[in-house]
Amino acid sequence: MSAAKLVVHTDILLAHLRGSDYPSVLRKAMGIFFCYTTVFQAIELFAVMRTAEERAHAEDAMSAMKLLGLNPKNAALYGGLLAAHPRRRPMDLLVCGLCMESRLPLLTGRRKDFAGMQGLTLVAPGMITAGKSAADILHELGR
Repeated sequence: MSAAKLVVHTDILLAHLRGSDYPSVLRKAMGIFFCYTTVFQAIELFAVMRTAEERAHAEDAMSAMKLLGLNPKNAALYGGLLAAHPRRRPMDLLVCGLCMESRLPLLTGRRKDFAGMQGLTLVAPGMITAGKSAADILHELGR
C-alpha cells in the first residue's frame, strides 16, 4: 500500500515556523502523511521571511517535503481555472490546479479561499489535530 499524501498550504507552513502550536499541524501531518507543497507556497513563504535565520528555518521545513511545480502539458487546466475564476487570487488558482493535477488533497486553514473549487479536496487542520489516522481522514473525505 502506498503512503497517504497531501499538499501543505502556506498558512500551515507559517504557523509551524511561527511556533504558534506545539506540536504544529505540519509536524502532526508529517507524522501520518507524505507531505508535498508547491512552488507557489515556497514563493509565498520566502516572500515573508525577513532574516537569514527565518529563511534557514523555512528551507529546513521545505526540505522535508517534495515540491510540486508546473507541468506545461496541463496549461489548459490552469488557463481554464484563471478564466473561470477572475476574482480569485491567481496564486490560489495555481495551487488548486497543482493539487487537482496531482490528485492530492490540500491541507489549509484558509478553506474560504478555495470554496467551490470543483475537483479540489480540502483537509482542515482540525482533522489532523484530532488524532485521526491518514486512512480515516481520507475515508472521511471520500478518497
